[in-house]
Amino acid sequence: MRVLLAGGAGYVGTHTAVALLNAGHEAVLLDDLSGTHAVAAERVAQITGTSVPLVVGDAADDAVVSGVFDDHGPFDAIIHLAAFKAVGESTQKPLDYYSNNLDTTYALMRVGLARGIRSFVFSSTGTVYSDPADLPFTEESTTSIDLSNPYSKSKRMNEVVLEDIARVNPDLNVTILRYFNPVGAHPSGLIGEDPAGIPNNLMPFVSRVAVGSLEQIGIFGDDYDTPDGTGLRDYIHVVDLAEGHVVALEQAQPGFAVFNLGTGTPVSVHELVTSFEKAVGRELPKVVLGRRPGDVAATYCDPAKAERELGWKAQLGIDDACRDYWNWQSTNPNGYAGA
Repeated sequence: MRVLLAGGAGYVGTHTAVALLNAGHEAVLLDDLSGTHAVAAERVAQITGTSVPLVVGDAADDAVVSGVFDDHGPFDAIIHLAAFKAVGESTQKPLDYYSNNLDTTYALMRVGLARGIRSFVFSSTGTVYSDPADLPFTEESTTSIDLSNPYSKSKRMNEVVLEDIARVNPDLNVTILRYFNPVGAHPSGLIGEDPAGIPNNLMPFVSRVAVGSLEQIGIFGDDYDTPDGTGLRDYIHVVDLAEGHVVALEQAQPGFAVFNLGTGTPVSVHELVTSFEKAVGRELPKVVLGRRPGDVAATYCDPAKAERELGWKAQLGIDDACRDYWNWQSTNPNGYAGA
């Protein structure tokens, strides 16, 4: 298949591009580079030995998307990874988040349907689940638009839009992939996560402490009702996550489908930090802080549907993720900007 990867130069995008190319598919990357660097696409080519076109442009612009089809099409499928994704920032910039995260879907679908694409894979999130009592979350667990932040709301809104589009286009396959917590990096150390500024997520924060650019790890709450008092999350290695996109395309059937992509095994904050310290080979400075507003004690999924229907199952664990992330960060202490 020939696949348009919107947001393809980002963290999940580059790993998905590698997985697609290694599986014998073709990929073209579309990215405005607002959250990444062009060198990321060059690293994909370095890993795979395959030239990967990168179009720098806004996936929310119909003319830009049409130009990609004109210059690099036709395409069999679109994987939509282009989104603003910082939960905290979304509460301060709701208009930016709703506009970007919805307009990209509208443009990609308008152009894609007009140009005859048959498969559309959307990057969603496990934060669309709204009832903590549903653990572990299945695809049938309660979801809501009434969520705690515009990022999560925008993802759930997209799901609703895409389900309606699939209903009136019976030959189209629309697959929603609800990610849990992507971590890790490609084992080559050539591509990985490169967040701007102070990271919002735990593993990049820990790695910045390990490399010396941040002073200490902040652990937000150690008094939750969990085995060690710290929050539990479902951390999925980004390489496993990328493989999930490939099988979602290869197994696609007409209609609308939703799949959780996670390990099903919750890992605590303390466990992640300990695993990362093992990868680094030394203890890292840390401090326990108060709970953050909006944080929950635990969130993790039941990924059985993806295994049953797609034949996909996460193969890598938290030690693999910490090892590979540290390999990436220690090799690229300043991320892609240092390349």
